[in-house]
Amino acid sequence: MIYDASLDELLQQVWDGKRINPAEALRLYHLPLEELGALADRRRQLTKADAYNGRGNEIVTYIVDRNVNYTNVCNVYCKFCAFYRVEADDDAYVITHAEMDKKIEETIALGGTQILMQGGHHPKLSLQWYLDLLSHIKGKFPQINIHGFSPSEFIHFREVFNLPLEEIISQFVKAGLGSIPGGGGEILVDRVRKRISPLKAMSEDWMSVMDVAHRLGLASTATMMFGHVETVAERIEHLEVVRTQQDKTKGFTAFIAWTFQAEHTKLKAPTVGAHEYLRTQALSRIYLDNVPNIQSSWVTQGQEIGQIALKYGANDLGSIMIEENVVSQAGTTFSMGVADMQRLIRDLGYEPHQRDNWYQLLN
Repeated sequence: MIYDASLDELLQQVWDGKRINPAEALRLYHLPLEELGALADRRRQLTKADAYNGRGNEIVTYIVDRNVNYTNVCNVYCKFCAFYRVEADDDAYVITHAEMDKKIEETIALGGTQILMQGGHHPKLSLQWYLDLLSHIKGKFPQINIHGFSPSEFIHFREVFNLPLEEIISQFVKAGLGSIPGGGGEILVDRVRKRISPLKAMSEDWMSVMDVAHRLGLASTATMMFGHVETVAERIEHLEVVRTQQDKTKGFTAFIAWTFQAEHTKLKAPTVGAHEYLRTQALSRIYLDNVPNIQSSWVTQGQEIGQIALKYGANDLGSIMIEENVVSQAGTTFSMGVADMQRLIRDLGYEPHQRDNWYQLLN
């Protein structure tokens, strides 16, 4: 084997916690998986060293929340989605306040502190319908954080309500919205978005929602759904978009990546397995040097790979997912309770701690 001094310099650069560029990231991507994982674990240690009174490297967190899809009616027809329906479908629905109350009561009974509320792009729901729903939830369950509405939904709202993003998000916050999830991120490269979801928000629009939300004081997450029609370079381009925004606003609390789930969808693309998932997650930890938390996606990968991901840059196992309706429609049905999650964390020598949306420990 020919000695490569420049590669050694790059590896030392990563080990020391320095920022890398897209070309360097592409080079790291081709490292042996175990070596890339070790670098990601090192970056996790550097990132979390000062967290939780200096105990950040001993702790892995999780959240107890419920994924509530308030409607499955959607008019953007994404090729990778098996969840959406049109209004005329027999199983199309819009949630009622009574149904929402029942879901939240069950969540609280299980120790939950948050609902992750997202839905399809319903063409006929009014602004007042959303404000009434938020006000109802916050009035009845003030202890529950509403982590709701993806950027693509807000772009839909802007078009349907004919109002500026600032005004819509401000009204939602006043009604009870607490934070914004990163759903609909897919790959933040328009070439890819035009192929898999041409009617959905393009990259600049998606990030403009996050920019407005961060400037209004709302925290959010960033996501990536990969393993379909994108290239590795485009995954890195996606990471660059997220990192650039985070440099500006520091509003992303976490990054979550998961693989495309193909069953029952219209998108014809080769799917990727656990090795590719771990490789991409490890690279995201190294590249996103300004995002404090990386979540493992056990929901798409299963418990074992979700656990292994904690050695590939992740410091959080995400949610126990009391309810999940979107990826399960695409053929993935993994589930996990609090006891399972705590066991997986302890088995790797970490302390499990429940957290809130802002990564404050609750126990």
